[in-house]
Amino acid sequence: MTPLLDITNLHVRYQGKDILKGLSLTLNAGEVHAIMGPNGSGKSTLSLTLAGREGYAVTQGGARYRGKNLLDMEPEERAAEGVFLGFQHPVDIPGVSTMNFLKTSVNAVRRARGEAEHDAVGFLKLVREKAAALGVGEDMLKRSLNRDFSGGEKKRCEILQMALLEPRLCLLDETDSGLDIDALKTVAGGINALRAPHRGMLLITHYQRLLGHVRPDKIHVLARGRIVETGGPELAEELEASGYARFLKAA
Repeated sequence: MTPLLDITNLHVRYQGKDILKGLSLTLNAGEVHAIMGPNGSGKSTLSLTLAGREGYAVTQGGARYRGKNLLDMEPEERAAEGVFLGFQHPVDIPGVSTMNFLKTSVNAVRRARGEAEHDAVGFLKLVREKAAALGVGEDMLKRSLNRDFSGGEKKRCEILQMALLEPRLCLLDETDSGLDIDALKTVAGGINALRAPHRGMLLITHYQRLLGHVRPDKIHVLARGRIVETGGPELAEELEASGYARFLKAA
């Protein structure tokens, strides 16, 4: 079986500094993996490199997505192929309503895949249905994207984008950042609702609290640019109790 995502010996340099130093990871369809690690270990670098962010230079190794060379694709090609990045700090776009952004992005992906675009009425019905489950109200849909949104509102809106785009590979970079307990439960519920046999998820987080709601199949510890240990959900409990000292020493 071809892995959904297969990363081999990946080395990445950013602003003249080597960040990833030989990272390897395999994610199969239907699986949820979590990457945990201290600040500066390369977690966000990994997600941004896979999404195609400019400035992240791959100097060695590679990443294949559904058997294709992911790193050869432009960012918009990756999106059309089903790669979704959830940002640690979602950007706001003044003057562009959330609803308009959602409709434009979803139809752009459908157009790239050769699928029929949603008309205004059909899309409104679809958005309202999915938004209700995430606590995204009509007022949020009318407001400029992420403009003056709270941390919880931004993350709920991002999970709504993911639900509408229906990606095959979800890269969620510190989705739990800035969330209170209620918002965390809502966002986690949205993530769990999107778990599917054809979809894989890579959750990047500092803390165990998200993983108490979204139970991963595997946890990888990233330290100093490479994965130093892989285990089950119990590994997150060890990290919560003891920190990263043992893994930093191993790295």
